[in-house]
Parts: sequence; C-alpha cells; structure tokens
Amino acid sequence: MSETEKEKPANFIEQIIEADLAEGRVSSIHTRFPPEPNGYLHIGHAKSICLNFGLAQRFGGKCNLRFDDTNPAKEDQEYVDAIIRDVSWLGFEWDGDVRYASSYFDTLYQWALHLIREGKAYVDQQDAETMSANRGTLTEPGVDAPNRNLSVEDNLALFEKMRAGEFDEGAAILRAKIDMAHPNMNMRDPALYRIRKQSHHQTGDKWCIYPSYDFAHGQEDAIEGITHSICTLEFSDHRPLYDWFIENLPVPAKPTQYEFAPLNLNYTVTSKRRLKQLVDEGHVFGWDDPRMPTISGLRRRGIPAKALRNFCDMIGVTKSEGVVDVSMLEFAVREELNANAPRAMTVLRPLKMVITNYPEGQSEKFSAPVHPQHEELGTREVPFSREVWIDREDFIEVKPNKHWKRLFTGGEVRLRYGYVVRCDEVIKDESGEIVELRCSYDPDTLGKMPEGRKVKGVIHWVSAEHSRPAEVRLYDRLFNDENPLGHKERDFKEFINPEALQVLEGAQVENSLTEAAEGTVWQFEREGYFTVDPDTTADKLVINRTITLRDSWAKIQSKA
Repeated sequence: MSETEKEKPANFIEQIIEADLAEGRVSSIHTRFPPEPNGYLHIGHAKSICLNFGLAQRFGGKCNLRFDDTNPAKEDQEYVDAIIRDVSWLGFEWDGDVRYASSYFDTLYQWALHLIREGKAYVDQQDAETMSANRGTLTEPGVDAPNRNLSVEDNLALFEKMRAGEFDEGAAILRAKIDMAHPNMNMRDPALYRIRKQSHHQTGDKWCIYPSYDFAHGQEDAIEGITHSICTLEFSDHRPLYDWFIENLPVPAKPTQYEFAPLNLNYTVTSKRRLKQLVDEGHVFGWDDPRMPTISGLRRRGIPAKALRNFCDMIGVTKSEGVVDVSMLEFAVREELNANAPRAMTVLRPLKMVITNYPEGQSEKFSAPVHPQHEELGTREVPFSREVWIDREDFIEVKPNKHWKRLFTGGEVRLRYGYVVRCDEVIKDESGEIVELRCSYDPDTLGKMPEGRKVKGVIHWVSAEHSRPAEVRLYDRLFNDENPLGHKERDFKEFINPEALQVLEGAQVENSLTEAAEGTVWQFEREGYFTVDPDTTADKLVINRTITLRDSWAKIQSKA
C-alpha cells in the first residue's frame, strides 16, 4: 500500500480486515461488487465500487465483479453492458472473468434439494396475498402454511413440478422452513425459489424457476471464496438469514457479511425504481442524461472518474447513516478540473464585433497557456481576425456605474491575450436589438497597457473566422429541493428543477475543441467547465456544461 494509505486512519471495515489478517482468520482478502442488472449504476454504487475494489487494492487481495441476475423480469443485457463500462471507467479491474449468479443456478438448485431432503424447505401453494397476511406483523407471529409439514417426498415432487413448468407463475414457491414466530421478519420462512416463465439474458429458457436474491447471494459468496461480503445497512436485517443459509448448506467456504452506511446525497434521488420512472416517463433523455446521478450520466456530463473516487474517499465509510451535501461532490469535481482541465475560450451568447481599423483578410495568432499552473503543458495558439465574437453580457450601451469593467459605447476593454479595443458605434436591427459593434483597436497594446490611460476590463472572445457554432447545454442539479422524496403528500417529480437544462443555440467555440480526445473537459474561461457530448455529428457540435466555476447554489441559499 502507498504511504498516503498508511497514514490515513483506517475505517471500521479496514480495522476488521487488519485484525482478520493479523490473527490468521484469513490469509488474504477477497471482496466482490455484486450489482443487480436491473438499471444503470448511480453515484451511490460508486461508493460501493470504490470501497470493495479499494479494499482489495489496499490489502493486496482480489475483487470480483458479479451480477446477481436472479430476476429476469427486471433485468436486461443493456444494464449488464452499462455496468461493466462504468466499473472500468472508474478505473478498477476485477479478478478473472465477469461472474454471474446465473452461472451457479445448477448448484443452487441442488442446494435447494438438499434443504428439502433435510426437512428445511417446503413448497407453499398459498396465493401471494394469503401468504403475506400469514407472515404476521412485528408484534404478532406468523401462521404456518398448510403445506409446511408435508413429507420430504411430497415436497420433492412438488418442487420438480415447479421446475418442469407445471405450475403457473405465483401458484407455488419454495420456502425455507425456519421460524414463523421469529422476531426478524426475514426469518419467517423466506422464499427460496419463485416461478418466472421468462427468458433469461444469460441462460435463455433453461429455467422457469429462479432463486431469490437472499438465497443466491450468500451462496455465490461462498462459491467464489469471498472473505468479506460488504453490503449497505439495509441488509443488516438480512444477515441472520445470510448466516442461516451458510450454516445449513454444504458450501465450500463461510464468508461473513458486514454493513456500511449507504450514500445519501441531498438534491438527489438514487432509487433505481424512481430513476427508471424518470427515464420511462420522458423527464430525462435516458439513463445517461447528464442531469441523472447515474455514473453514465456523470461521465457524459464530463465529471472525471478521479473526481468521483476522490469524493468517495472524502465522505469515508461509517456505520451511521447521514446525508451528504451535494456541494461536496461539486467541490471534488471543481478541484480536479481546476487542477487539470486545459483552458479555452468560447462565447455562449455571441455578439459580433467588427474591428474597423484592422486590415481585411489579415489574421494573426496570440499565445496563451494551455493551463496557467502547468507550464509543462506549453501554450496554445489563439487566432485573431478583423471580426470576433464577444458575449452579449460583456456589453452595455451606457455604463451603469463606476464598477462596470466591461465594454460600453465609447469605452475600452482588453481582449483576453490580445489588444485593447474601443467601442465606436452600435448597430441595431429594425426591432432595436443590437446586432453588431463597430470597434477600433490600438495596435500598440499587445501584451502591454496603452500609453496615458488605464484599461481595467478584460473580456473573452473568439475569432469569427476561426470558430464554429455549437449547441451548448447548460446542466444543473436535477432537483431544486434538498429531499425530493421527503414529502409524503407530494410526488418527487414535482421538485424537478426547470432550470436543470438550458439549451443555447449558436454559441461560438474554437475550432480546435472538436479535435480533442473523447472525454476531454475544458475550462471555458469565465464560464465554467465543458465537454463535447456524444450527440455531436460532423454537422453539429454539441457541448455540455459539466459544472460552473463557482457554487451558484450557495448564493441562492444565502438569500433564502
């Protein structure tokens, strides 16, 4: 492990692993990241990915990528492919091949038969509503199912009928025979196998019965030799069942489950069911919409993988649930991009400036740093010509006050990295809208102040001859409420931020931006951080704003 890792205080799971290794309970550690392929991964999964793979790296162990694909009704190959991309993009490598719960279906079936033969499982033919009512409550014990005490032979025969497809869906399930009066509801004869007459994305039509998540999960860990099965806190109540299966089955290993607090982020929804609802109902473009908290959406927005890893490191690993302020994520993103994003200029709301005393047909190139803090990255060329684009917000006809440092009629500003220019004339269309500025430049001001006068303002620009139009998508937080799911009488979708996406047509950007490698994020000077979107074609450049330069939400909250 690195010196930094040695100096950093160990979290409670690291302390457990250190003790297990020191006392010889395990000789090496083996973790796993086990997503269900029923949706795209979100930022909460990023914490689990970083934890499981990070532990393997820290202690020189292994980490598996395994799909808990036990419910074909909600799963799809699209989700499998997306999850593999996301884990790889975050910078992690799993041990061996990608694994699937479905690869172990034959073994799990045999273990189900083992429980039946041991008198510890039975086929229940109650309907779902009756079965649910008979489970009891937190204060009242459940009621035994009519089939609970059938003979082993009868249960084996019924289970074989389930396997052969002789029952309709919902007509029978296989349940563990544990304790219908147990104070933990998960131990009241939980489901082991359900009938699902649906094709599976990995096994096709081989099976029409599928193991429950609880029955499959711990046994997969045992088959793979997982030493530390790390889950979020909602699985704490499932741990006795996890242990019961391990103790009552002929498994090749005995893993232990540990739970940590999941990531709860304000202004964010991380329920896969609700995220799917946003996609299915058309509130977003898709799972990878840059407004979504999915890893695919964050990647498309331009957020670096390292920023996500740093964020997960910042929030730490604890046993106590809490809510993390999304501004911590935004801080991690700005820190990473400020340190590493190359600089460029673009004009989001263009206004043409014609420099009347600059020769027609002439152009020159100014030199600007690729990154002001990284001299080793060198310089970039900034083309200049007679016609340039400036931002409309950088011009006003009449100077409003002494604090205005941008351009106005009769006033002067410096073009970033270039000359000082003065606005001599304003051109308007028939409706009175300003369409062009006629300006003059001082040829003796390149890299120095003009003689006898002080010019304070500096504005960004691009050469009209050396730029191209772009559609710029300005993204912000998807929800404008800290806890969109915290209002019992209101639908969470009511809190979708109408300003989460603004589309600017006709922005002007440097031509060079379209030639950079995919995933490159630039700091557009004075505007924020931006990246090229996959919607870009040869005829249309589409750019996403990753994040603003400063936290604009802090100002909003301070005024509230």
